[in-house]
Amino acid sequence: MCSSSFAVDDKAVLTHGFIKKTQKTPKKEIQKAKDIREEHLKRQKSKKEGEKNG
Repeated sequence: MCSSSFAVDDKAVLTHGFIKKTQKTPKKEIQKAKDIREEHLKRQKSKKEGEKNG
């Protein structure tokens, strides 16, 4: 099994896991991880702006 993750501030975020059957990581899994990361960062930004304004 292989997993994808990234760091934000002082936290590690695990995006998803998948079973890797070859040495090469499938492009769809890389894109999935990028999409999850982008969505997470957007939510965090909205949350911080909401706290700042409210």
